[in-house]
Amino acid sequence: MAGLLKGLSLDTICESAHCPNIGRCFTGGTATFLILGDVCPRHCTFCAVKKGRPTPVDQAEPRHLLEAVTKLGLDYVVITSVTRDDLPDGGATQFARTIKMLHENREGALVEVLVPDFLGSEPALRTVVEARPEVINHNMETVSRLYPEVRPEADYPRSLELLARVKSLAPEIVTKSGLMLGLGETRSEVIGAMSDLREANCDLLTIGQYLSPSSRHHPVTSFVSPEEFAEFEDIGREMEFAGVATAPLVRSSFRANELYARAKRASPRRVKPGS
Repeated sequence: MAGLLKGLSLDTICESAHCPNIGRCFTGGTATFLILGDVCPRHCTFCAVKKGRPTPVDQAEPRHLLEAVTKLGLDYVVITSVTRDDLPDGGATQFARTIKMLHENREGALVEVLVPDFLGSEPALRTVVEARPEVINHNMETVSRLYPEVRPEADYPRSLELLARVKSLAPEIVTKSGLMLGLGETRSEVIGAMSDLREANCDLLTIGQYLSPSSRHHPVTSFVSPEEFAEFEDIGREMEFAGVATAPLVRSSFRANELYARAKRASPRRVKPGS
């Protein structure tokens, strides 16, 4: 897997973010692709991705990604990126080119994208939406109170609005988000964030344990018990998420194809009035 990716000049979030599930995924012949380089200009204190000046956009990247997907025989493809605040469209065009490349050349392929917030740009988001991925994911990561400390260049309402806007532009696209626990949040704040996501008509939710990549990153303030994770899953179901995955090692692309299948099987759920 590593040799294939290197040969095609492709990055994965599995490697860049030090995902604890990398062995399982690589052994199983799958990965979450990281487009638009592996250097992020933002300074989120939880993230292991390299920080600094982003690299130039590789115009051949969508074709290389298609080649990797074809060689691996993937029918469900998860793609994310570093945040590209340096680009006029935040990298939306590269997302759209990659989605279209896969749909046009890999019959039956399902595409899930985990996008940045595009600094709140509706035209950028619309570019991705019009490429019609099956799933648009945008991780909230943590509760509102911790944003200045954990995601200093992000904005909680802006991220919620992105998810709500996807549904207003294309109700058929499945929306998804993720939270990390152990950053200093309270139980009531987690439930509040979950409620905010449902009000934004988010379909799928993942919740996992935060693990600090190094002593220079945000510390782990607590380890959540399996019983607590199970409780949050029950609460998510009561809130009528179409699918919820909660466990210590759950990450945003954890069994992504299974969660998507749950969303497609789910009966219609409540929709925020006026959306």
